[in-house]
Amino acid sequence: MAQKLKVLIIGATGYIGKFLVEASAKAGHPTYAFVRVTTYSDLEKSPIIHDFRSLGVNFVFGDIFDNESLVEAIQQVDVVISAVGREQLGDQDKIISAIKQAGNVKRFFPSEFGSDVDRVHAVEPAKSLFASKVEIRRAVEAEGIPHTFVVSNFFDGYFLHGLSQPGATDPPGNIIKILGDGTTKVIYNKEEDIATYTIRAIDDPRTLNKILYISPPANIYSTNELYSLVEKRDGRIVERIYIPEEEVLKNIQDDPFPANIVSSILYSAFVKGDHTNFDIEPAIGVEASELYPDVQYTTVEEYLYQYV
Repeated sequence: MAQKLKVLIIGATGYIGKFLVEASAKAGHPTYAFVRVTTYSDLEKSPIIHDFRSLGVNFVFGDIFDNESLVEAIQQVDVVISAVGREQLGDQDKIISAIKQAGNVKRFFPSEFGSDVDRVHAVEPAKSLFASKVEIRRAVEAEGIPHTFVVSNFFDGYFLHGLSQPGATDPPGNIIKILGDGTTKVIYNKEEDIATYTIRAIDDPRTLNKILYISPPANIYSTNELYSLVEKRDGRIVERIYIPEEEVLKNIQDDPFPANIVSSILYSAFVKGDHTNFDIEPAIGVEASELYPDVQYTTVEEYLYQYV
């Protein structure tokens, strides 16, 4: 059996980071969580730290702004996965520099886990957010670092749980707002599945220097289809209020920070169709559920019946 690759996850205790750590460890990879000392001792993070310990995860202490600790951490592993949050997306240039200094990395996954940022039609503030990811893509390519960019589209826990209602943290009632005409298809994925597909790709030559699109066919829904599914499940009629594009744009301008980030991301997906308005080009991208048909992903319908 081939030796398992050693995996370093930066942003390990963050939203998607913790799922990546768990998937890597459960797949048998020696897994290293790059954390600050303050994070390790943070009471709010203690359940996550405890879970990592139970999985046999190795802790490496440092900070991406401390080049020496970053290089030392990277030198211990084969694969680096960044899961830093939006505030640190631009700071990934420090990770790129450390990877070049270390000289041993077989694959780098920068923090993406959203739309294909080379294909979006976004407005501010999402436009700047996506642009920072584009800059990191170009920097990785310019440095010749072996890489995979993960396009996971919407997180179920963020978007499907609230049935894609702007600002919703819980499922809505009988009156819902739909951005645009409700026919644009978007893609939802459960966080554990995103992590599983990402870890499967770390040593797959088919994903080397490619975009890994996580677009399982059973998770591609228009908003109208989604609410028809809800009506079928609940046996109720949902009143749908359609918000035209002009009003959506005005609402983005009026929304305070950080709500305007979410609303502009929703505009990109639901109005401009940036999840599904293109075909995957085989020269630059591959689709995860086609590469790994054995992965039993959670479908939208299953998620709705189990979690919402």
